[in-house]
Amino acid sequence: MSWIKTIDFDKAEGKLRKLYQRVKGPDNNIDNVLKIHSLRPHTLEGHMVLYKAVLHHSGNSLPKWYLEALGCYVSHLNNCSYCVDHHFAGLQRLLNDEAKSNRFLEAIKTNTLDSFFDGKFASGATYAKKLTMNIQDIREDDFTALKTSGCSEGEILEINQVVSYFNYVNRSVIGLGASTKGDILGLSPNQNDDPDNWGHS
Repeated sequence: MSWIKTIDFDKAEGKLRKLYQRVKGPDNNIDNVLKIHSLRPHTLEGHMVLYKAVLHHSGNSLPKWYLEALGCYVSHLNNCSYCVDHHFAGLQRLLNDEAKSNRFLEAIKTNTLDSFFDGKFASGATYAKKLTMNIQDIREDDFTALKTSGCSEGEILEINQVVSYFNYVNRSVIGLGASTKGDILGLSPNQNDDPDNWGHS
């Protein structure tokens, strides 16, 4: 559900129907974060191309669980419970460790991620917070700190893009009033080797 009018799978036609066929989950479920695009299908297409490339692509070298964790963290900083709920469910599935997942959730809620991450993962989280909350203060030193912590420049780009994507999607969801009602939490396009496969499972 959302404030904006949306079109359900069974009412979709034309381009929207074709896109829904690509992104649907079990029982033709379409997550509300995607349905909020239904009045302008071309924006749904753009969203999915970006989402798949940033978070679910075989070209990424950082672990997917870490990218999901950054997404949860950025969403928490933006008070976007929709994305926290969805991506924490995805993180739980990837980690397959309930205790570790819960420690992470507690760490973002209490602003103690330095007790959960170390090394380049901790540096990436520090950068994510600054890029989200204090973008005007970002300096070359922040980039250098990531390199010093062990991140390659390609990995820095991955972190930057995940943080930027979640800032975009958090504002889309919050600004259009999307809720998780009717969604299946934690589904994602898991075929990383096929960038054109957007099916949610």
